[in-house]
Amino acid sequence: MGNRIIVTIGREHGSGGRSIGRILAKALNVPFYDRELISLTAKESGLAEEFIGKVEQQRHIGSYLYDMFVTANTLPIHDQVYLAQSRVIEQVARESCVIVGRCADYILRDCPDCLNVFIYAPLEERVRRVTGEYRDPVEGDPAAWIRKMDKRRASYYNYMTQRDWGKASNYDLCVNSRLGMEETADVILAACRHFRGGSE
Repeated sequence: MGNRIIVTIGREHGSGGRSIGRILAKALNVPFYDRELISLTAKESGLAEEFIGKVEQQRHIGSYLYDMFVTANTLPIHDQVYLAQSRVIEQVARESCVIVGRCADYILRDCPDCLNVFIYAPLEERVRRVTGEYRDPVEGDPAAWIRKMDKRRASYYNYMTQRDWGKASNYDLCVNSRLGMEETADVILAACRHFRGGSE
């Protein structure tokens, strides 16, 4: 494929979005960005990687108290991290790549070469994956843990973008990963080919 394409992947927790993104990036022969963005954001912002990792997707009502104490000329730390990460995403998107999460679909909303994908799966499938394939520090009931993680992810996305996380109309393609990791990647790859007019 000759033209630039950026694929952003939003996903439900346990749906396999990261694995699918890696398969897709390999098939497209383009860079893959997920947690790699934390290191790049640390360099951009001067903040520690560990701190950025904790701040990500942690925007909720409790931070309002922090916001009340910052000066008028200082953005809340969550917003500082978001803006630094936005700059990094815009930089890496100058070339073809696959980006998982981090509101990349919204950050690149004006990019004509961007294919925005959302991956979901039945809850029982996600429970199986989280308890078997992942090494998540699950607290208590796996299904409740997954819902908690989805709620956290949605809260961050909705606050930062003023959009609804997981709403089909916000994406170009929504895929149920119960098809399988390779099969789901193949569906997205086919969409990439169509998106770029079938050019190879």
